[in-house]
Parts: sequence; C-alpha cells; structure tokens
Amino acid sequence: MKTLYLECGMGAAGDMLTAALLELCDREAFLRKMNALGLPHTTVAAETVSKCGICGTQVRVSVGGTEEESRDVPVHHHDTAHSHPHEHPHHHEHPHEHPHHHDGEHAHHAHSHASPEEILHRIASLDLSARVRNDAAAVYRLLAEAESHAHGRPVGEIHFHEVGTLDALADIVGVCLLMEMLSPDRVFASPVHTGSGHVHCAHGILPVPAPATAYLLRGIPICSGTVQGELCTPTGAALLRYFVQEFGEMPQMKTEQIGYGFGKKEFPQLNCVRAFWGESSDETEQIYELRCNLDDMTPEQIGYAAEKLFEAGALDVFTLPAGMKKNRPGVLLTVLCRPDQREVMVREIFRHTVTLGIRETVCRRYKLHRSESVRHTRYGDVRVKTAEGYGVRREKPEYEDLARLADENGIPLSEILKENGNAD
Repeated sequence: MKTLYLECGMGAAGDMLTAALLELCDREAFLRKMNALGLPHTTVAAETVSKCGICGTQVRVSVGGTEEESRDVPVHHHDTAHSHPHEHPHHHEHPHEHPHHHDGEHAHHAHSHASPEEILHRIASLDLSARVRNDAAAVYRLLAEAESHAHGRPVGEIHFHEVGTLDALADIVGVCLLMEMLSPDRVFASPVHTGSGHVHCAHGILPVPAPATAYLLRGIPICSGTVQGELCTPTGAALLRYFVQEFGEMPQMKTEQIGYGFGKKEFPQLNCVRAFWGESSDETEQIYELRCNLDDMTPEQIGYAAEKLFEAGALDVFTLPAGMKKNRPGVLLTVLCRPDQREVMVREIFRHTVTLGIRETVCRRYKLHRSESVRHTRYGDVRVKTAEGYGVRREKPEYEDLARLADENGIPLSEILKENGNAD
C-alpha cells in the first residue's frame, strides 16, 4: 500500500511541507491550480534550489507582493534565528496589531482582519474538490481552536490578520491538494523538532514552541534540540496533526521517491522537511499493554472505567476473571494503547479504578490495514469496513447502517444482510 513518511528533523512549516510533497507530484499542474483559485492578491511560486549541496524545492507565497516572515530572537548576538517564509495566523485583541513586523507591507492590507467564519466561507467558495475543501476547513478549525485556547477567548472572537490568513490558507490548501494528488494509504512522521529560544509576535516575545503550536502538538512526540528559533509553526503543526496517523520511526517500506522541501533560513544542517514516498505491505506497530487487578469494584464501576478509557483513546479495553489474594474473586483489567497514549492511560486507570499499581508490557502488534468505503444498495448506502494484509482480505458492513436501513424500509435485518451481499 502507498505510504508517506515525513521526516521533521528540522521542524515543519506549511511552505516546507508543500515543497516536500510537491517534489512527489506534477509541479506545473499544482501551480496552475493554486494560482487559479482566486485567493486575493496571492501568488504561489516554486523553484528548485540547492542547499548544502542538495537540490530541493522552495515554495514562496506572496500576498500583494509581500512574503510573511516570523522573527526569532537572536542569541548572543549571533544571527542563528530561524524563520520560515510564511506567517502564521495569530489572534488579535486590537484592530491595528500585526503578528510580526512586515517590512514594506502594502497599505491596503494594513488593517484587514478575518474571522474564522469568514475564512471557512472563503474555503467553501474555492474551486476545489469536496475532499480538499473539507480537509482545508478541518485544518483551519484546528488552528482556530489552538489560537482560542492560547488566548483564552472563544473561537468566534478570534480574528486573523489578512496577510497571514491568505498566506497560511495557501499553505493549507496547497498541502491538502497535494495529499489528494498523492492519496496515500498511510501517513507517518518522525518526532517533531520544535526549535528553541523565543520568537517575536504581536503581544511580545514568546517561548518556542509558541503557545498555539504547543497546543497543536500535545500528544505528539517532540524535541527542542539546540537550534535557536521557531522550527515548527502553528500551520505546520496543524497539518501534521490532521494528516499524520502515527509518529515514530520510519516503517519498513520500499522508497520510490524522496522530496526535499526547504525552509528559507540556512543552518549548518540541511533545513528541510523530507517526504519519503513508497510501498509498504503488512503493518506492525509498538503498543503498550497496561494491566491491573481489581477486587473491590462493582461491575458497573468497572464498565464505567472501561468507557472512559475508550473515550481517552485506548485501542482496546477488556477484562478477565482472576483469582486474587485470600481466594477473593477479582477482575484483570487490560488496556492496550499506543506509546504516545501511555501516560494518559495510566492517569485514567488510576483516576477511574481503585488499583494501587499498574503493570506495563511493551508489545509488537501485527495488524491488518483497515479502510472504509460506501456500498450502494437498493435500500440505501452502507459503509463497509475492509481489513487486508498478510495474504487475507475481509469485509464487514457497518451494523448501524444495516439496522438503520432495516428500520427505514420496514423490513427484517436478515433481508438487508442478504441484499448487502448482492449490492451493486
């Protein structure tokens, strides 16, 4: 199955992700599509450049002839600051504030701001497939939620500076369009290098990662490293959070193409996102098995704890009868989770059970690749879950859809099951 792996050893920004993915796709077709969308005063360009002796792509988005740049705080008078060529949307409490300083910014953008609702309306009006519009809207909602959380204000009160909005919108739409062009079955990424130090913003100097970025990266493995400056932007973090299914080591795969997406600043190490595109077959992953013995909780209490663990993201929760001290009957509670969920699951187990200790085992899970499609029947649409790998393939219709169609059509469930097997 087609697999995309994003190496974020120098962070991730919208332009860097766009450039890396663009190296895997038809560049001219992408640029024609982006520049025909009608984003006001916005131009998207890409060029092949060489950094550290390696050729790659750099994408530039200009709004009214101006490129957005974040400004990092220099350390010890050495200009090691890192910035990406694009601005991130930041919340504005006052109508005349701007997220970052813009030399030569055009006057007609000076006091223009947009609300999340206006931005989502703009996305909905773009000449794009429903998939790309939905993906772009979902990513922007993540950004708005992060800014809302960082500033302690409702999402509806967040307003984005127009230049930064159009710049980030071009990045978001660009990545969503490229993801549609590639249509990977699986998307993985390395832990994310955030950078360190401080960055200038409208409200002063903030630590790296910026609050909105830190919020978007919660639950994702990150590292700060020694590079001073902002390596991962809010836009980059939102795109990773939305598209990446798992963070960690590169899965076993046969690489067909490698894309290099360069950032604007230069460092001794190559400043880029690398995108590995190739084929992988069967799936394995590392998971944690958390277990504890319970002998003084009612079945209702244990059932409630299991529900809360599922809500927190557990892969599976199950119980087995167990004989405990003094021949007391008890229950063995087992929770399966991914490595980045372990601490959350431990807290939730202690919170919702009376156990005094939890045992941990690291396991390797072999799993079938899962996907979902829609099957059309004469009674209506049915979602079908497919699992395949290791030489097997299984399909199973979604029970809730079958039950709904049986109720809507006033026929037995068995009739729906029979019809589903002969669906068109």
